[in-house]
Amino acid sequence: MSQVIACIDGSATTVAVCDYSAWAAMQLNAPLLLLHVLDDKRYPAATDLSGNIGLGSREQLLDELAALDEQRAKLALQQGHGMLESAKARALEDGVATVQMRQRHGDLNESLQDLESDTRLVVLGLHGEDSSTNPQLIGSHVETVIRTAHRPLLLTPDAYKKPRSAMIAYDGSATTQKGVQMVAQSPLFKGMPVHVVMVDADTVDNREKLTWAEKLLNSHGHEVVTALRAGEVEPTLHGYQTEQDIDVLVMGAYGHSRLRQFLVGSTTTAMLQTSTRPVLVLR
Repeated sequence: MSQVIACIDGSATTVAVCDYSAWAAMQLNAPLLLLHVLDDKRYPAATDLSGNIGLGSREQLLDELAALDEQRAKLALQQGHGMLESAKARALEDGVATVQMRQRHGDLNESLQDLESDTRLVVLGLHGEDSSTNPQLIGSHVETVIRTAHRPLLLTPDAYKKPRSAMIAYDGSATTQKGVQMVAQSPLFKGMPVHVVMVDADTVDNREKLTWAEKLLNSHGHEVVTALRAGEVEPTLHGYQTEQDIDVLVMGAYGHSRLRQFLVGSTTTAMLQTSTRPVLVLR
């Protein structure tokens, strides 16, 4: 699991994806792969129109339609290559040592799965081409990738701001403890303050769980702030992040807890729709 993958699609989020992926690659001391996938649904590699042509239609029309689809696909590939070249130049200017480009024809999720064995982090824009005109919509691929990926995902907003702090959504379960361990051991947030926030009742048990997380992060050199807040998960986390001006929210797949419901349910969609800062989803 060595490389950072930046998913480039030409949307308004592309520049931010490039900058966040460059930042992550340098923090992790990892090579950067810029990936552009030409969607089969929009630009099929080969089109069979014979079943869509009515009786009496001329063969010339069939040929012209097929040629038109082929030309659209070629232009889209050329445009994608240009985006990759620009993104590579930007990443090199940002200071990334090793930048590679790859262009594929097919499905983004399947492409990421094919590359998974050599992937350390995937960087993906919250708002793709299909949602760039409406900031309240997340990209159509995002939810699918969240549910199927086995590598951490950094979901970015439309504008880049260099991360200087992080917040872990925590509930004290074994899986969230694993998330804390991942953050502690990773160089991604090295030298940054890390907030560990639990949304639950103020009990001795919960305080002890927060103390465990604090000690572990401290042992890896992090300045740690813990907080135990009451309320609904989504608005409470949002409120804390705004209050403390925290740059990155860190979450994960958290079993059957309240945070699990948050991650896979409608609350997650609401959180991502309204997020103006990156969200790191741990797997």
